[in-house]
Amino acid sequence: MKKVLITGASCGIGAACAKAFAEKGYSLCLNYNIHKDSAQALAENLTNTYGIDAKAYKCDVSDSSQVKKMFSETGAADVLINNAGISQQKLFTDITDEDWRRMTGVNLDGVFYCSKEASKEMIKKKSGSIINISSMWGQVGASCEVHYSAAKAGVIGLTKALAKELGPSNIRVNCIAPGVIDTDMMSGFDAETKNSLIDETPLFRLGTPEDIAKAVVFLADENSFITGQVLGVNGGFII
Repeated sequence: MKKVLITGASCGIGAACAKAFAEKGYSLCLNYNIHKDSAQALAENLTNTYGIDAKAYKCDVSDSSQVKKMFSETGAADVLINNAGISQQKLFTDITDEDWRRMTGVNLDGVFYCSKEASKEMIKKKSGSIINISSMWGQVGASCEVHYSAAKAGVIGLTKALAKELGPSNIRVNCIAPGVIDTDMMSGFDAETKNSLIDETPLFRLGTPEDIAKAVVFLADENSFITGQVLGVNGGFII
């Protein structure tokens, strides 16, 4: 049975990815940092529904020591989904040092730390897939989200460089750049703002976590000749 480790798996895109991989018979390592109850409930539900092994693991991915501990508990993974992330809307001049460190810590350092640990066993096996969740704002930048955009752009650069380095070990590294996805990250936006974003999207709707999960499964399981790529799942918002 193949194993996938998904960071930020307690809700939203991470939870949708967990369900998608459970449907394919994967065993699941579900990382969370804050939402313990949600992560454990998801693990229990997927275990009971699909008859697979699913367990929740607490870890702040911005802390390398916690990441090492998590991987020592989970063991080797065939697929790593670097999904854990935070967002914040703030004027550039108001971004504090702590805002910057926390944003880059979770959204970029976490990808580095988890990929480093996962790749150790993948290199030994000469097999593996790493999928990083960036953002369309990492491709084009977003006003009032400079730190978020910078971190997500870093994920894209990391993906491309790591794909070149790990390719000879038969490890594929790809990136998904979601558009506006209807998750808890959107909870701070009012209806007018959401409708405006919908109007800017050629498909005239918000994306769903399941839209992203389907793309993740495709990159992980359905084509072994794709690596170093950034797949935009954004409804045409950015073309």
